[in-house]
Amino acid sequence: MVDEEPYFPDTDTDLSFTSVITDTTLSSSSRSSSASSTLSPSFNEPHFSSPTSHHRKWDPRFSPIKLVTTDDGNLQLHHLKLIRHLGTGNLARVFLCQLKDHDGAVFALKVIDTDALTAEKLSHVQTEGQILSMVNHPFLPRLYAHIQASHYTCFLIDFCPNGDLFSLLRKQPGNRFSLPAVRFFAAEVLVALEYLHALGIVYRDLKPENVLLREDGHIMLTDFDLCFVADVVPAFKFVRRRSGKSNRNRFSGVCFGPAAGLNDKGEVVPVAEPVTAFSRSCVGTHEYLAPEVVSGDGHGNGVDWWAFGVFVYELLYGTTPFKGASNEITLRNIASSSRQMRFAHAAGVEEAGILEAKDLIEKLLVKDPSRRLGCTNGAQDIKRHPFFDGINLPLIRQYKPPEVVGGAARERGHVGRVKRRRWLRKGLNCMMMRD
Repeated sequence: MVDEEPYFPDTDTDLSFTSVITDTTLSSSSRSSSASSTLSPSFNEPHFSSPTSHHRKWDPRFSPIKLVTTDDGNLQLHHLKLIRHLGTGNLARVFLCQLKDHDGAVFALKVIDTDALTAEKLSHVQTEGQILSMVNHPFLPRLYAHIQASHYTCFLIDFCPNGDLFSLLRKQPGNRFSLPAVRFFAAEVLVALEYLHALGIVYRDLKPENVLLREDGHIMLTDFDLCFVADVVPAFKFVRRRSGKSNRNRFSGVCFGPAAGLNDKGEVVPVAEPVTAFSRSCVGTHEYLAPEVVSGDGHGNGVDWWAFGVFVYELLYGTTPFKGASNEITLRNIASSSRQMRFAHAAGVEEAGILEAKDLIEKLLVKDPSRRLGCTNGAQDIKRHPFFDGINLPLIRQYKPPEVVGGAARERGHVGRVKRRRWLRKGLNCMMMRD
């Protein structure tokens, strides 16, 4: 049943949905600070199109889109039927929708009311549109269409019927996943982060709420409005192998193919990591903020690897390692050089492989980013950790997802009902403190 609330005003204006199958591309200059001009009403002219859209035409969901689009490549508003409201995020409301007369063509429609946003948040919307138009990966959403009309900006993307990982985590015994499930979800997130970093994209919003589960049980990262894009220079680097460990189950070059060369002490691997990325914007979720973000000294690619460590910890223990009684105490715990990470006690956690899991977390949650695992060679260093031994990462998409409590597809999904609030501010004077 369609929600009775009028989400779009009655108007004679042609509110056209622009399919990313068109040939137009996103100009890099559109990421300027004047987001209001970029998001101004434009009713018939296409503005966004994915530069990689020609790689996505194999997707069966594009077939019905092409059938209903007009000759100019526009998908009109009257072609879509809103089914129900799925959830509300920081910037947008998300709806389940389908193409009329095509029952199997189901999508998520992310609707942003730009009149209700500040200039800073408008720039975040602009960033998300750019990122969605750039990415082409099985663990990231496909942008099928984009609309800019009146004061609404909308993204037509994949619908994930199994909801988010945070909601699923809360259904597990002890609010924690088994170690095999943690390894599976962490491996897929690692592959997705590696791809984003190869494009120079620093994610900055990793948490279980932003990891959605597709119909087949595999993951999809979502929410890219807090990202920033930096230069990245791919290079081949010599990476030492772990001493005393067999490499029989090792697979190099997850996103980029096999290693270029091998010897008895190491291997030459492709590395595409935005090591020069730098930002002073202080955004994210309290419990996942890296120390360099909290301190206000500026941050780079290392914030994603810190968040990855917090992510693995939370999946394993059901809580985050520096969580305090309030957000302020959480930030103090993260920033304090004397407050070290401690592992929570949880019944049943001491299973096979837990020592490798703890070692990985400890190497990721190093407060000095120059010493943090992943900050130099990115995912290449993390993939070589014993925690991922035996996982064929290039073929992870072919793995059968783990069976977990409440993991079956449900009718209502895509956006979790419980979300930890983000933390966005320009300065840190009001809350920051150092030892």
